[in-house]
Amino acid sequence: MEPLLCWPDPPPAELVRALDLAGFSSAAAGDEAAAAAGTWSGAVIDATEDAEGAFAFARALRRVEIGVAPVLVLVRGSQLADLAGRHDAFDDFCVSPFHPVELEARLAHLLARDPLASGDTETVASEDLVLNLETYQAAIETEPL
Repeated sequence: MEPLLCWPDPPPAELVRALDLAGFSSAAAGDEAAAAAGTWSGAVIDATEDAEGAFAFARALRRVEIGVAPVLVLVRGSQLADLAGRHDAFDDFCVSPFHPVELEARLAHLLARDPLASGDTETVASEDLVLNLETYQAAIETEPL
């Protein structure tokens, strides 16, 4: 499985520690150029310190030339209202400070939903079409059918 992209660069130490404990490989990218230079299984964006920058970066990841999905955003409880109207920028969120087990579960769920990132050996891919033979799911360009 490809590493998870983490933003900002450097990512918070508690995030890196939680990802390591959960067995996820990760690397930081501080800007769009760094994100475009890598191949990622998904992204974890910490919006607790710079919400505007975080959501701008998350939207940049959705552009075709970068195309990182899924995206998990970390927010403080006081920032939950800021999520309204920004659902196009992320797939899920986790309230920070987070419990490492919750973060692991949310990431596992997101990566399992994405047929290209799941690492499932029961998948067959042909160009943009991915078939999961075990779950009978199909996706074109990572969009479920």
